[in-house]
Amino acid sequence: MPDRGGGPTGPRIRVGRPSRRARTLLMTLGVLAVLGMAFTMFAGFWTDWLWYRSVKYSSVFTTTLWTKIGLFFVFGLLMALAVGFNIWLAHRLRPPLSAMSTEQQNLDRYRMGIAPFKKWLLFGITALVGLIAGASAAGQWRTWLMWVNGVPFGKKDPQFKLDVAFFAFDLPWYRFLLGFGFAAVILSVIAAAITHYLYGGLRLTSPGARATAAATGHLSVLIGVFVAFKAVAYWLDRYGLAVKSSDFKATDNWTGLRYVDANAYLPAKTILFCIAVICALLFFATLWRRTWQLPVIGFGLMVLSAILIGGLYPAIVQKFQVQPNEQAKEAPYVEKNLSATREAYGIDGTEVTEYPGRSQTEDKSRLRDDADAAASIRIMDPNIVSPTFQQLQQMRNYYAFPTNLDVDRYAKDGKDQDTVVGLRELNLAGIPKKNWINNHFRYTHGYGVVAAKGTEVDPEGRPVFTESDLPSKGDLGTYEQRIYYGEKTTTYSIVGGPQKEIDYSDDSGEKTTSYKGGGGINLANPVNRAAYAVAFNEPQILYSGAIGDGSRILYNRTPKQRVEAVAPWLTIDGDAYPAVVGNRIQWIVDAYTTTNGYPYASRTTLGDTTADSLTAANDNRAVVAQQNQVNYIRNSVKATVDAYTGDVKLYQWDTRDPVLKTWMKAFPDTVQPKSEISGDLMAHLRYPQDLFKVQRELLTRYHVKDADTFLSGSEVWQVPDDPTNKSGDAVPPYYLSMKMPDQKEQAFSLTTTFTPNGRDNLSAFMAVDAEAGTSGYGKIRILKVPTSTTVDGPKQVQSQFNSEQDIAESIRLLRGGDSEVEYGNLLTVPLDGGLLYVEPVYVRGGGLKYPLLRKVLVTYGGNTAFENTLEEALNKVFGAEGSAPEPPDEDRDEGTTPPPATGDPTVQDALNDAQKAFEAGQEALQKNDWAAYGEAQKDLEEALRRAEEAQARAGRGADGEKNGDDKAGPTPRPSGSATGGSDSG
Repeated sequence: MPDRGGGPTGPRIRVGRPSRRARTLLMTLGVLAVLGMAFTMFAGFWTDWLWYRSVKYSSVFTTTLWTKIGLFFVFGLLMALAVGFNIWLAHRLRPPLSAMSTEQQNLDRYRMGIAPFKKWLLFGITALVGLIAGASAAGQWRTWLMWVNGVPFGKKDPQFKLDVAFFAFDLPWYRFLLGFGFAAVILSVIAAAITHYLYGGLRLTSPGARATAAATGHLSVLIGVFVAFKAVAYWLDRYGLAVKSSDFKATDNWTGLRYVDANAYLPAKTILFCIAVICALLFFATLWRRTWQLPVIGFGLMVLSAILIGGLYPAIVQKFQVQPNEQAKEAPYVEKNLSATREAYGIDGTEVTEYPGRSQTEDKSRLRDDADAAASIRIMDPNIVSPTFQQLQQMRNYYAFPTNLDVDRYAKDGKDQDTVVGLRELNLAGIPKKNWINNHFRYTHGYGVVAAKGTEVDPEGRPVFTESDLPSKGDLGTYEQRIYYGEKTTTYSIVGGPQKEIDYSDDSGEKTTSYKGGGGINLANPVNRAAYAVAFNEPQILYSGAIGDGSRILYNRTPKQRVEAVAPWLTIDGDAYPAVVGNRIQWIVDAYTTTNGYPYASRTTLGDTTADSLTAANDNRAVVAQQNQVNYIRNSVKATVDAYTGDVKLYQWDTRDPVLKTWMKAFPDTVQPKSEISGDLMAHLRYPQDLFKVQRELLTRYHVKDADTFLSGSEVWQVPDDPTNKSGDAVPPYYLSMKMPDQKEQAFSLTTTFTPNGRDNLSAFMAVDAEAGTSGYGKIRILKVPTSTTVDGPKQVQSQFNSEQDIAESIRLLRGGDSEVEYGNLLTVPLDGGLLYVEPVYVRGGGLKYPLLRKVLVTYGGNTAFENTLEEALNKVFGAEGSAPEPPDEDRDEGTTPPPATGDPTVQDALNDAQKAFEAGQEALQKNDWAAYGEAQKDLEEALRRAEEAQARAGRGADGEKNGDDKAGPTPRPSGSATGGSDSG
């Protein structure tokens, strides 16, 4: 179609053309640039495909890829067609003549300028909006797959009586479609309006009508479509109220309808839906009436209604109906929220039992045996002793242990024992000489498991290793010890080719090996080599002679990375842990299915609720979340990663979870049935920490079951801060073999404590049966202390411990010189109605830059002991027979009362000996005389022991007891004088 307009044209100016050689050079450079970009894109795609194929999860790659491609092209094409069609239609409907005005004469220049490029301009605009829309739609692949594969929950919401699957799987997809529709209409209106204006259909300053009839009809229809979409939005908003979050009373993330929602917002949305439909019809009617008078009136009515009905009316209901009688009005909706939240987070089966908080037995000596039966008390803190493992079992600088070790169970003589476990992983920072060959070809793997008893130390305070040395040997038997995949293995390695790898070193020198695990991607293919050279930005991969037949490249080597990659729909627990299963080292990774569309269930932010003092100090322990805000979570998958081959296996753990069933439909044959879990593997599975942390955070409010208590906020708890530091981060939960009052024998458990909101005394103790494969697995028990009883919480225990005069003096001596004292995990064990606190105390002495267990604190019922061993401390606290050694005959004087402890020459002599031993140890350190240092440490311990015994004798004398009475119990402490320490196991 010819364009209107015209005007004088100036003389043509000839511009010199570049020479043929220059044109050829420019074309060559252009072609090379295009080929380079194309190969770079191909390299990324090809290496991803090769990786997924190597781990046997190519279906995940193809399903995800084709879903993204399909969404990209479908929605990109729809957006391009919508915008392009409206631009073409606006051009088609342009008036044949334009008014002779300054405005139109100025526009003639633009019309003439774009006339030769109209088709290209139309193509460019539509392609641009199509690419943007397609890319946005491709990011919704999870939403699409959940919608098309959704499985019913079998549970209906209490308001609309719809299956929960509608809110979890359907509603998010409908909202995406609605948002896409809004974007398409808005862009079409803008594009059409600009085109109409450019070609005279819309006029701002020209004489006559401001818009032609054709432009009026076109834009009215588009605005009518927009209003129709708004009507759909009002209708969907009705259902959205069931998953709407708001701040309400005891929770910042309340979800679901309240009284004002059900009685004001819900009817308002229905009325607004009807008004929007009428308004849309009025806009469509302009095709016949050719005037905007009625549509504008209707649109104004809709806006006014939105303000009055959608905003003002609910505010009036809230002010004059709800607030005067909030408790009664909100109670039914709070009950729905309580029920849904407890169900969505798997805490509906929580058993809350009243617990006295104080011992029910007057004779404490009878509790000594009960204390041993109550728990296998772990005095090896896995978050303290990593440097000790490093010092005693590193063997070579190119090995290292993780900062936080793990707690597992291994059978010994038919009995399970809590064991602290760490892998001797590769540490590239410690290799003798760094270069490309050493970093990626020679130093490729770690070697062996190191394990120690959790409940014992040797006389020097060191771990009692059950698996140690290099190669590792001990109780774990024979297994493949090479560790090619681990938490500290973050770089790529090229193995299996002509270049030999360093395996390990012993007295006879270095041993070499060549990888035969079958993992990784073959680099013998030159295309693969070129692709990885580009993908890793490492040209040497392309031409290095160290790569040849059999060479394979290993990458994405951390367990969490691998599980996240093969199952991008899962949320990964922050703590992957190793276990020897059969003859392999397997990394075990807990994974969760989540959604934020469970009606009435309050939301939680995973990044916040799973944070504690350990995650703050170690980013590797942070949860890997697909959705950070969720209101439904299940530990649906247990995953394993072979430390040698890198093989990843996903096992269905929660067989009833509809979210997992949905993803299994979307990605068939990726998750193996629960029956495929071997007995060896089942023995090492446990209740995951991050799920427990989410549940304990919810249970600070949702342990109550009645609406009145919830609304009053009188029973709100909090997770206490870690008492060993001033960071303000939450205390971590701890694994411990123990038994709750209703259990007949110990069970491997995960435990935590609660304090009242804003206070430090204890509110409750919580434990979950963490031993997989048992009938009680996953059962949550809470022991609730009466509000009328004051029981010390972790912070108070630690504070009082630090203020004990005799203990503080011992700590001062232990901390002398450049020694450091570190408090281990403060373990809490229910015992006879009271709570037993146990805390190991470690010392990094002088030049020994690793912690050794020197003392154990135990406190129960106001009695505190600070002894060399756990057994001695328990004996002293419970007044067991023989716990207080009988004083020598020369110290007995039955008719007199000894002077106070501070003036006792025996105490002073012992402290003087302790000071001399400490000084001797420091002198031995300066001379690097480790034998003398060890003797000095023994002398120091002996002197401190004598000081404590003398102090105890003096205390008994001051109380009027006879020095010769060898049955006297420990000196009583005031109630609450127990002390504690950091709990980070």
